[in-house]
Amino acid sequence: MPATDSSSAAAPLTSIGRSIRSLRRDQIPSFPPPSTADPTHHASSDLEPDAFQRRAADLLSDLLAADPSSPDLLSLAWTRRLLDSFLLCLEEFRALLFASGAAAAARPPLDRLVADFFERAVKALDLCNAVRDGLDLVRQWRKHLAIAASVLASSPDPAAPLGEAQIRRARKALTDLTILMLDDRDGGGGVVGQRNRSFGRGNRDARAHGQGHHRRSSSGGSSGAGSSNHLRSLSWSVSRAWSAARQLQAIGGGLPVPRPHDIAATGGLASAVYTMSAVLFVVAWALVAAIPCQDRGLQAHFSVPRNFPWSGPVTTLYERILEESKKKERKNSCGLLKEIHQIELCSRHLIEITDAAEFPLPEEKDAEVREAAQELVQVCESLKDGLDPLERQVREMFHRIVRTRTEILDCLSRPHGTE
Repeated sequence: MPATDSSSAAAPLTSIGRSIRSLRRDQIPSFPPPSTADPTHHASSDLEPDAFQRRAADLLSDLLAADPSSPDLLSLAWTRRLLDSFLLCLEEFRALLFASGAAAAARPPLDRLVADFFERAVKALDLCNAVRDGLDLVRQWRKHLAIAASVLASSPDPAAPLGEAQIRRARKALTDLTILMLDDRDGGGGVVGQRNRSFGRGNRDARAHGQGHHRRSSSGGSSGAGSSNHLRSLSWSVSRAWSAARQLQAIGGGLPVPRPHDIAATGGLASAVYTMSAVLFVVAWALVAAIPCQDRGLQAHFSVPRNFPWSGPVTTLYERILEESKKKERKNSCGLLKEIHQIELCSRHLIEITDAAEFPLPEEKDAEVREAAQELVQVCESLKDGLDPLERQVREMFHRIVRTRTEILDCLSRPHGTE
């Protein structure tokens, strides 16, 4: 799907760019939907606007739970829970709009509010692409981390001290990793801006277009195999001037707070649309905070009235992530994801303890290096287990937004009062 731009004119309501059938064909299977036997899952047909708001409040509160068994804020596991909550909210929001008849969403003032929400949701599609490319970048970092861990853990004689060649090889891998992470941090996205692809286009189709052919990119230029823009020619791409920070501002800026008259006229559905808009922004903002993105920034202002049941949890979530970004050790990080911070800490620690090491290593120093190597192994395993499931959920977020938008905009395009 072509990239969206926060400064571009709004697309026609009836235009989605690709049919939902082709999008679903390309989709990677996601996690199963919540079981209706689960007592915490509300039956969509029984959900009312007020109940939907309370449901959103409960889901957000669960993300803030201080339970020791809960995953840490901004870890891979926590980010997956965040997307679980978003997908459930979006599915229940869709069911709510259609619960009283599809024509309800096509009548004023709800049609205007729903159209505004989906124009904001389109901006989130580019962010899904950017986050997926950020996850690819973390995979590249993991490869260097795995090299260092493997070298230090593959001693032919576990009883013998680590040799100079092993230490040098591990240090080189970690130095290369540090350079890659610095390039991304200082370059406003590094290779992320060049690798951006869309969930709306299958890799097989992209390869077919890239083999021996030149194709015009979404930014207006053409590129072919062998050039520095080769990766851009294989897929849809945001332009080099695209900015995650500006996209977030477009999603969350000036959210229209429903007026009492609109709430009454829509039977509370206007408040549900506002709820979903706020949840969309906070989830998109948290993803950009956690994962490396092109021109990543968290300066988008966000505030909501306090009279909504979910306003407390959503504001607390926003403030906690903002506080985390301001911590001294996190200010210059490529992303706030807990595992990215562990990569930085483990790499720095191992480089420091092996700096100017004398060989053979003294017993205490050898034990310290081996302990640090085990930390590398643990981080590698955590990334190996968590990156692919998270990417599948980001992909599901992309497709679910497209599907919901298509269904409801089809409704909005019909004459008022028809089903």
